[in-house]
Amino acid sequence: MTPTDLSTVLRDATTTVLTRRGLDTSVVPETVVVERPRNPDHGDYATNIALQIGKRVATAPRDLAGWLVEELRSQPSIASAEIAGPGFVNLRLAAATQNATVATVLSAGSDYGRGTDLQGTAINLEFVSANPTGPIHLGGTRWAAVGDALGRVLDAQGAAVTREYYFNDHGTQIDRFARSLQAAALGEQTPEEGYAGAYIGEIAADVVAANPGVLERPEADRLEVFRSTGVELMFDHIKRSLDDFGTHFEVFTHENSMFTSGSVDECIAELKANGNLYENDGAWWLRSTDFGDDKDRVVIKRDGEAAYIAGDIAYFRDKRRRGFDLCIYMLGADHHGYIKRLKAAAGALGDDPATVEVLIGQMVNLVRDGVPVRMSKRAGTVITLDDLVDAVGVDGARYSLIRSSVDVNLDIDLDLLTTQSNENPVYYVQYAHARLSAIARNAADLGITASDAHLELLAEPAEGELIRTLGDFPGVVATAAHLREPHRICRYLESLAASYHRFYDRCRVLPQGDEEPGDIHSARLALCSATRQVIANGLDLVGVSAPERM
Repeated sequence: MTPTDLSTVLRDATTTVLTRRGLDTSVVPETVVVERPRNPDHGDYATNIALQIGKRVATAPRDLAGWLVEELRSQPSIASAEIAGPGFVNLRLAAATQNATVATVLSAGSDYGRGTDLQGTAINLEFVSANPTGPIHLGGTRWAAVGDALGRVLDAQGAAVTREYYFNDHGTQIDRFARSLQAAALGEQTPEEGYAGAYIGEIAADVVAANPGVLERPEADRLEVFRSTGVELMFDHIKRSLDDFGTHFEVFTHENSMFTSGSVDECIAELKANGNLYENDGAWWLRSTDFGDDKDRVVIKRDGEAAYIAGDIAYFRDKRRRGFDLCIYMLGADHHGYIKRLKAAAGALGDDPATVEVLIGQMVNLVRDGVPVRMSKRAGTVITLDDLVDAVGVDGARYSLIRSSVDVNLDIDLDLLTTQSNENPVYYVQYAHARLSAIARNAADLGITASDAHLELLAEPAEGELIRTLGDFPGVVATAAHLREPHRICRYLESLAASYHRFYDRCRVLPQGDEEPGDIHSARLALCSATRQVIANGLDLVGVSAPERM
């Protein structure tokens, strides 16, 4: 029985005791909160439902808890139920009920942990979206890992997720990029506010190689070649880096296409027609304050050029027209203003602002020997995705970026991530999977197979703790999807690995010496197989490999 199953049992039991006494059953929540007590002596699970609704039915919480305990003790799935404090209820599950989780995991296999909370919801998940003017820096790398993991978690809850990369290839930054490439090819100094780093010289050389005679062309023609070919080459490099990182996109959209397709012009005409775009001081302004923004935003500047927000509005409209129910934007630490801005744009178009979600990721710093690592040999001024992967590998990079909430600044200790020790979190989890794989191989050599026929034999406290931790997994995945927090998967995996290692230290899985294989060995092997499956499922959700040997 998982906590979700137990929540249903508690909801039904609470409804029964209220009905029996003629009390209002509408106060019973759809989901009754179930928690694991910090002290295992208090039981397997605990609930505060009596405290939550007691006053609403004019009943002392402790009295309501007493009625609930009486009802629960009559159920075969509950071994014991006790009142604690002012009205908590502590529970212990019957062994057969608890241990059935092992059979559930083995039956579900790679589907264990998946749910249907978001079934029928089409989600557009836009992340990374770095300018095609240089390699992906650490901030973008964090989103490359977290965004991919979030897409996997949302998918695991039944959502139809489209991962999208928005290339900002319209505006002054592209002009600066082209001029930087041209200067490098001509052996000139980098223009003011231009881009530097070894990659600029490399791309400039590739542009010249792909376009013989380009340096002899008139400047306007030459600059256009560096613009078009340079952006394409940078685009290709970014795609390769992401692909090697295990982050894949279904859709790549170019910002410039919002202008060349006429989508921006259509949006402006629509906003003028519905009165949400007004003229003032020679510019056209969005009435964004009417929809919760801090100030109205310029959409068309006095010189007639479109402001950056014009493309954003058209892009949102394009996503909704493609049938997405929810548009999630994953943006950098300096984009807090975009939250209200994008929601206001949706409202101005007559859409529901709730169809827009903006997640903001904080900065990432690398540390080696206790000293910040500040400069890339190739990019010059920033640390890149490629730098991080070169230092710690794909698995180490992805896991370290995902395991912390994006709401906090993140320091990555390169020394720690290259050690094979329990202090290295990705090694700790992967080692648990490798150890479980070794047990499976050894069992096969002994002719022992996993069996759920005698799970009632799993009666040791360490076995019960491990089984209950396995039962937590579906709830963890559902919560991670609901809160958009894939780091919860990593923290769960570390907890599961710790629970498994305690079990391994206290419970011998395979027979030793002349000991004959028995039902307890097959049952423990089934528990190990279930644990191995859940670790593999969790690692897959964060895009990290589950090695069989280490």
